[in-house]
Amino acid sequence: MPAEEERISIWFFIGMLVFAYGIVITAAGIYELFVPPAHPVVLASLHAGVWWGALLLILGGFYIYRFSPKKEK
Repeated sequence: MPAEEERISIWFFIGMLVFAYGIVITAAGIYELFVPPAHPVVLASLHAGVWWGALLLILGGFYIYRFSPKKEK
């Protein structure tokens, strides 16, 4: 194992996972905007899926940017 080999931070992979969850949750929330469910929940007017998904996208994007493996030092 070379001494100069750089390890990839676990936070980078966590950021990728959170970003992927954000994509799925945001897509499901946007889908529910256009195709409302037959039996909506009580607070459906708040569109929690869209907000929560957007928050996960922002947080995951930050972690990917902050902990991305750099090509140059």
